[in-house]
Parts: sequence; C-alpha cells; structure tokens
Amino acid sequence: MMASAAMKTEAATAEPPHRLWTLLEGRAMFELGLFYAASPLFATLPKGDGHAVMTLPGFMASNSSTVPMRRVLSRLGYDPHGWDSGRNVRVDNALIGRLQNQLARLADSSGRKVSLIGWSLGGVLARELAKLHPDKVRLVISLGSPISDDRGHTNAARLFELLNGKEPEPMQGGRFRGLDEAPPVPTTSIFTKTDGIVHWRGSVQHPHKSRGPHPTENIQVHASHCGLGVNPSVMVAMADRLAQPEGEWKPFTPPPAHRWMFPRTHTN
Repeated sequence: MMASAAMKTEAATAEPPHRLWTLLEGRAMFELGLFYAASPLFATLPKGDGHAVMTLPGFMASNSSTVPMRRVLSRLGYDPHGWDSGRNVRVDNALIGRLQNQLARLADSSGRKVSLIGWSLGGVLARELAKLHPDKVRLVISLGSPISDDRGHTNAARLFELLNGKEPEPMQGGRFRGLDEAPPVPTTSIFTKTDGIVHWRGSVQHPHKSRGPHPTENIQVHASHCGLGVNPSVMVAMADRLAQPEGEWKPFTPPPAHRWMFPRTHTN
C-alpha cells in the first residue's frame, strides 16, 4: 500500500520541464560547436574492443542526428550502426520487429553482444529491446529518455499521442508497460537538470526497479536535451561505460581531468 501511494504521489506531481529550459534548447548549437572543438579530447578517451554499438534516435529524429556520436565511436574502435527504421515517429509492432531483426543480425554477425545507445524516445526503445533480448545486449545507455510510465514528464506527450494514440500497438499487446523498470543488463541513464523536453525526474533510474541484481546508474551532465547527442561530457561518459570489459561493470567515476564536467548527481 505504501509503494502504491508513493507511485500515485509521483504520478500526481509529474510535470514537463520549465518553459525557460524549453526556450533555451537552442543552446544545442553551442554544444555542437563544443563537440567539434573537443575533437582532440575524444582521441584521449578509452579505446573500444570492436563490439557493435547500435544507436537509436529521438522522437521525430533520424540517423542523421546520431552521425557525430557514431563518428566518435568509430574513432574509438567500435563498430557503430544507426538503426534501420528511418525517422522515429511511429511506435508500432512493425518497428519493434525491425529493431529485433537488426539486433539479431548484429549479434549473429559478430558473435558478441551489442551495446545500445538511445537518445530520448530512442532510449525507451533501447531499454524495451533489451528486456525482450537480454541475451543479445551488453549494456544500455539512454540520453534524456522519458523512462517514467507517466508521459506528464515530457512536453512532447501531446504530439506523441497524436501520432501514436494513447496506447501504441506494443502497449496494446501487453508490452511497453513498466517503462521505469530497468532491463536485466547494465543500464546507464545520462540526464540533465536543464532538459527542456523531458523533465529530469522522468529520466532517473531507481535501483529497486531493476529486473534482478543488474546494475543501474544515473549520470548528470550540463547539457540541453537537443544537445545530449553531441555534448562533450556525454561522449566522455559514454566512452567510459562502453570500454568496461563485459561482465566487469563498475559505477561511473569521472576521470580526474574531466571531473569538472559532471555535477554531483542528486535525484531527490
């Protein structure tokens, strides 16, 4: 009863980001400039082991939005892939089928598990894909993703429901419920408290909502929502998480030289 009451309280207080942060989302262009200026920094990040990384774009976005991220991943020694599903608009059973097929192809061709990186809605899809096929997923990293079951945390809810209905096809089939429950693989949520699209509280993972004894963590950065995919601090955290040997997960600790990029995370 207490847990149920807490959930109701959380749902009642869910709200989208303050309008100020939404109006300031244009600062993502500044972050893009910093991304290119930080190119020498990226060359010093931990190198990868060559495993496949699949990137999933945010709502209304396409593979072009993850090109800068994938270029960094390629330089670090990974095998990065965009998704095979065009623009991220409709969340239906056909999309889930395509994602499952692509994940299976990548895992089968490499003989190794695949890491998933999803931006905003792409992170929700990545987490749900990992729940369906944990045997094929190495880890999941979400960027500013609305992983709460309450769409009140995002100001894109009306547009999403206009295009997908209040219950998209996967939900009608019993899936995509319990979005706040982490998949049974190591899962990292990168969020910013100045997010202008998804309220940061809607992106926070809670350890007690993990499927089994699998690690979850939250990493706070200074960023806009639209800049998360190019923000230099996100690249630092992403490279650190991906470079961990499989099965040897440890919580994120910013490297001393980059500690200034990461505020101390408070999720209450």
